Amino acid sequence: MSTHEQTVVRLEEYRPSAYCIDTVDLDVCLHPTSTYVKAVLSIRRAQGTPAGTPLTLDGDGLQLERLQLDGHDLSEDDFSATPSALSLLHPPFEPFRLEIETRINPDANSTLMGLYRSSGTYCTQCEAEGFRRITYFLDRPDVLTVYTTRIEAELEEASVLLGNGNLKESGLLPGTGRHFAVWHDPHPKPAYLFALVAGNLACVKDSFTTASGRNVELGIYVEPGKEDMCAWAMDSLKRSMTWDEQTFGLEYDLDVFNIVAVSDFNMGAMENKGLNIFNDKYVLADPETATDQDYAHVEAVIAHEYFHNWTGNRITCRDWFQLCLKEGLTVFRDQEFSSDMRSRPVKRIADVRLLKSHQFPEDAGPLAHPVRPRAYREINNFYTATVYEKGAEVVRMLKTLLGETDFRKGMDLYIRRHDGDAATIEQFLDCFAEVSGRDLTQFSLWYDQSGTPRVEVNLVHDAENGTASLTLTQSLAPTPGQDSKQPMLIPVRFGFLGNNGEDLDLSPRETHQASGDVLLLSQRSQTFTFDGVSNRPVLSLLRGFSAPVNLSASQSPADLLFQLRHDSDPFNRWQAAQDLATRELMRLYAGLRQDQATAVDTALVTAFGEVLCNTALDPAFRAQVLNLPGEADLAREIGKDLEPVAILTARRMLRSAIGRAHAEVFAAEAEALGRRSFTPSAADAGERALKGLCLGYLAVSDRDDREEIVTRHAREADNMTDRLAALTVLVHEQMAGAPDALASFERRHGGHALAMDKWFTVQATNPADTALTQIDALTRHPAFDWSNPNRVRALIGAFSTGNQSQFTRADGAGFVFLRDVVERLDQRNPQLAARLVSAFRSWQALEPVRAGLAEGVLTRIAGSAILSTDTRDIVERCLA
Repeated sequence: MSTHEQTVVRLEEYRPSAYCIDTVDLDVCLHPTSTYVKAVLSIRRAQGTPAGTPLTLDGDGLQLERLQLDGHDLSEDDFSATPSALSLLHPPFEPFRLEIETRINPDANSTLMGLYRSSGTYCTQCEAEGFRRITYFLDRPDVLTVYTTRIEAELEEASVLLGNGNLKESGLLPGTGRHFAVWHDPHPKPAYLFALVAGNLACVKDSFTTASGRNVELGIYVEPGKEDMCAWAMDSLKRSMTWDEQTFGLEYDLDVFNIVAVSDFNMGAMENKGLNIFNDKYVLADPETATDQDYAHVEAVIAHEYFHNWTGNRITCRDWFQLCLKEGLTVFRDQEFSSDMRSRPVKRIADVRLLKSHQFPEDAGPLAHPVRPRAYREINNFYTATVYEKGAEVVRMLKTLLGETDFRKGMDLYIRRHDGDAATIEQFLDCFAEVSGRDLTQFSLWYDQSGTPRVEVNLVHDAENGTASLTLTQSLAPTPGQDSKQPMLIPVRFGFLGNNGEDLDLSPRETHQASGDVLLLSQRSQTFTFDGVSNRPVLSLLRGFSAPVNLSASQSPADLLFQLRHDSDPFNRWQAAQDLATRELMRLYAGLRQDQATAVDTALVTAFGEVLCNTALDPAFRAQVLNLPGEADLAREIGKDLEPVAILTARRMLRSAIGRAHAEVFAAEAEALGRRSFTPSAADAGERALKGLCLGYLAVSDRDDREEIVTRHAREADNMTDRLAALTVLVHEQMAGAPDALASFERRHGGHALAMDKWFTVQATNPADTALTQIDALTRHPAFDWSNPNRVRALIGAFSTGNQSQFTRADGAGFVFLRDVVERLDQRNPQLAARLVSAFRSWQALEPVRAGLAEGVLTRIAGSAILSTDTRDIVERCLA
């Protein structure tokens, strides 16, 4: 599709649908290459629609076989049909029934949108606009319809036929060898929540009794032989159902809840009503093949999709501009669930790490957009960290502003008032404004203004008068399409530390500018004055990361060290360590760029040793503190004229200094930690995380036996977490035992796709100069599959986003490699190609030679005459 053919959709142009579809009866006769679909739609004019208004249904690559209106064939003067639209030129004034027959080819559907086959299993993915690939329809989220779906298939093709809602009827068609099932969903829903699955699948069954005493049948459907890998997912599901009842008073509303795991899936999972379809990496888990991170992801994603039953399904989006209304809110809910299941401080740190490494760069580059965008060319490209992770932070700020009680009241009112609606952000916020009595007009700017605010801090202590004046100044840099911005309402949770590390009980004079321990920054600059401050306090600002901002506090190294040792807020103890390490890494980086020899700061090395040896701290927390800021974090701080190899070298210098200084402790901890039999508990996972970090530091120490220790740990590991941690150290530190360890891993796990994804990723993120040659060779490995998104993301995606020194090579070979991959995949799977090409989002921050090479590659991609809308949208926004 050429650029001129792409339509820009704008929020201000939204108009309600002129027609409603009250019910749809679908009859789907499955066949690998010729699936028959009959849709009977009960249609009526929406209130206020003038008589004779044409009705246009959406399509995508469809071929109409038959069309009837109220049982009668239509003449060619009454309608027009193309692969992308079906129009009734003279619809009846009264409600009518439209019968549409089409045929589609699931085997040929490589886009993984609509109806397709994955490893022999029929599967659907309809969000955002996939239903139009199945039949002509009003494929928009504000058209809510009651679905009844009849599915029919040959017995050898499908032993299981699943649909939305409750099963009404199933059986064999006499004398035909065909199996059928009828599913009915009583809850009106948009087309994007439609789902159908058919295949030879095994089922793990369980049940759940709701708070009101109803029994719900639970089923997880997987490929036969993988049933033993579903226990954790089922346990996570039942805990999610209990948590949602206890925390938000939300009870499940159907007789069954089914999950299906498939291997070919563009997304992580999909919340289709009563029939969630998952990428199998977020369902299957056992100690042999899944890491602790995998277990945590399964738990979180199972919860996320289940929580969508209310925040996304029962209440859906009026239009796709409101996507954050379901996704940001539900991410917040799954984060809260995981926090209650695990360590809340460690979970918060992990969430902020993800936000800063993925969303902050998005906000700072050409792909920046508001949490609620106001225009798009391809909606698939707005399933972003801004919508999901920043959207969750906005909900969290709302809770911080209102407090626990009013936030829950607002949620209750939102559910009660809008159950069964397609809602907007304004309607969501109105509920919280009503219960709290607060004006949330300024707060709503978080949904409409893009970019990450910067908050600068200045503390003036007047010892003579016993006061401390804290001045906070906010600024928001221009982003694409937004040159001028208004001040935001920023909740800054705060504390002051006294000489002994205790929290001082201080409140500002300006009580209207504060709410408890939260300062309300609503102007470009505000000063808060505190009385009774005899000694200069140490600031502890943005506790718990109370707002997604860049904080510039100009604290001294001594203050940061004091916070690291004493701050009662775990997040800010971690943040103090990150700030200290970032400053040191920036100093080392600057020296490398100027060819100056620079020694590592011993005070920082000593402080990290104190954390390592402080066994009173949770091992998971110690692991987070000792984990240095990543290359992306440092690149974000530097901001421009980036030299990725120097960033990599600076990190290695600091890691080596810490490793050498505390080598004996790292070795002892690696031996002592994680010795119990594997359980996926948060406590055990924390020990394994610290153990893996110790091995990494040990590998860059000067101990003569470091390679022997790491190799032994790789050989003796009895779970995937420990095995993968040791393998990663061997490969990334280019140790002599790496080839044998890689070969051993492949022999052990060669038949398990999800485990092999990890094997590909370890090599894709190897910073060695030979990495690109190895990655290219791995694309021809028997286990690599260009048609499987997981495989491509594990190798190509991991390389382009997680191996910056090699992706941004000075010869441009990394850019060219990704260009070739994108051009290869674009016509087959546009969504996957677009996600991969977004790795170029920060190219303008590179030093001039690399930036020029990246721009040339992007220009070459943009010049393709057959580039998909998905990929062209990303490329042209990167070049703008």
